[in-house]
Amino acid sequence: MTLPIPSDNETILEIVNLKTYFFIESGTVRAVDGVDLSLRRKQTLGVVGESGCGKSITAMSVMRLIPSPPGKIIEGNIYFYPRQRAGQSVDIAALNPRGAEMRNIRGGEIAMVFQEPMTALNPLMTIGQQIAEVLELKKALTPAQSAQAAIELLAKTGIPEPQRRAGSFPHQLSGGQRQRAMIAMALASEPALLLADEPTTALDVTLRGQILDLLSELQRSSGMAVLLITHDLNLVRRFADRVAVMEQGVLVEQGRVDEVFRAPQHPYTQRLIASQPRRDVVEDALPEGTAPVVRAQNLRVVYPTPLPGFRGWFKKGEFVAVQGATLQLPPGRTLGVVGESGSGKSTLAQAILGLLPHGGELAVAGQGWEQPAMRNTPANQQLRRQVQVVFQDPFSSLSPRLTVEEIVGEGLKVHEPALDIAARRGRVEAALAEVGLTAAQFPGLLARYPHEFSGGQRQRLAVARALIVQPRVLVLDEPTSALDVTIQQQVLGLLQRLQRDKGLSYLLITHDVDVIRAMAHEVLVMKDGEVLEAGSVGQVLDAPQHPYTQRLVAAATVPEPADSD
Repeated sequence: MTLPIPSDNETILEIVNLKTYFFIESGTVRAVDGVDLSLRRKQTLGVVGESGCGKSITAMSVMRLIPSPPGKIIEGNIYFYPRQRAGQSVDIAALNPRGAEMRNIRGGEIAMVFQEPMTALNPLMTIGQQIAEVLELKKALTPAQSAQAAIELLAKTGIPEPQRRAGSFPHQLSGGQRQRAMIAMALASEPALLLADEPTTALDVTLRGQILDLLSELQRSSGMAVLLITHDLNLVRRFADRVAVMEQGVLVEQGRVDEVFRAPQHPYTQRLIASQPRRDVVEDALPEGTAPVVRAQNLRVVYPTPLPGFRGWFKKGEFVAVQGATLQLPPGRTLGVVGESGSGKSTLAQAILGLLPHGGELAVAGQGWEQPAMRNTPANQQLRRQVQVVFQDPFSSLSPRLTVEEIVGEGLKVHEPALDIAARRGRVEAALAEVGLTAAQFPGLLARYPHEFSGGQRQRLAVARALIVQPRVLVLDEPTSALDVTIQQQVLGLLQRLQRDKGLSYLLITHDVDVIRAMAHEVLVMKDGEVLEAGSVGQVLDAPQHPYTQRLVAAATVPEPADSD
């Protein structure tokens, strides 16, 4: 079905009154309810809003990937202008999702980068095979040509040792490497339109900049347009030309990025822009002689690696993940650890948690781990109570088979087995109330399961689970990176309040410099297992000395939009 161009010959996508509904037993969900959008060639349109606002469903509608049933496009048009049809458009909403014409458009003219690469990539095929498959189908290359082109695409996205990584399976790559492989696959067919659903969520700030620079270069050279779906407002300010704000399936505001960010008109847009991390921590100097709750001196962590040839039969090699790390974490303070993937920051956290054997000196609450640290001796078990962890993704870190009462109360069964059911339930309710979850808000709270809560509420459950055993230290591993900006602000506010009230110490691992500025008192910068720079948050972030730190801070700094004429 072809139609005349409704606007100018630079338009590549025009969405008119799109309505995508889901018909489920409990009723009709209006996921997208009358959205109007347009996108020009070489342009980037950022679509922002909280989880559930309909931004991903809008992109899935363009790709005709909405599961039917229960989902269906019930009204509206999606006009797309393929490169080979100068002067004509095709209404994607009227095409058969499984038809030949839609298959040619999907992956060829329009490509998509999905938010979670681990579920989007085929676990039974190597990364190189999956990229080569696209090239063979869409570009008609030979297997040898496709294999070589796949390696070149991986190199373009910044993956080290692309030839070796092309032979790796998805589970053998880090999260950031998997995301870059997804981007390489999407770019393989040189699409005219790229739908990028949270394309840089798993990437460090410097890698994020590399990917955005790559996309910008492709836009300039090929005229590719990008529909960028994200909850990262800084990403939109840095990369997009226009921004569209969605709330509950409705487009509430759109316009040029500089205009919308400078003078937002809709109250929801105003709340989003105002939801930046705010610093609200105790700044008073500690009494002289205060003992650190965590202390490490020349900490070293190594992983055994196989040696080639017959030597590997008799001994193992070593990969040094952390080398010579020295740190102190005082009570009631936050130590931020920043660095790229593979820098050793997560390995450092695991050593402090007593999950990895280590060399050097390490003491938590004045006590060292009995080596090997993983042994569950009485001394180690008692020490585990002092240091707890909150993971990045609360949905995967909470058991879907356990109720809230079982999840939060699990630690008490280990550390306080003498408690009876009533006493344990009382402690669980108190821990939930501390993080802002009560039965008054959520009837039947204790009997609910994790899937019945939002992302921010699940993260509160994870914090309650950690707090219930009354630890002195919380290891926070990217605690807000998977959350929307408004929910991120709420969770950070909760953590700041708990630190003030309980004197908790935080080891904060993150690649978000804004979160570090809001939460940390001291900062460690790590690269290749070594601490390159350390000091107060003001010293390290406002006047970085090491070139690597300077690059990290520069990559996270968003320039203010210039005044429009």
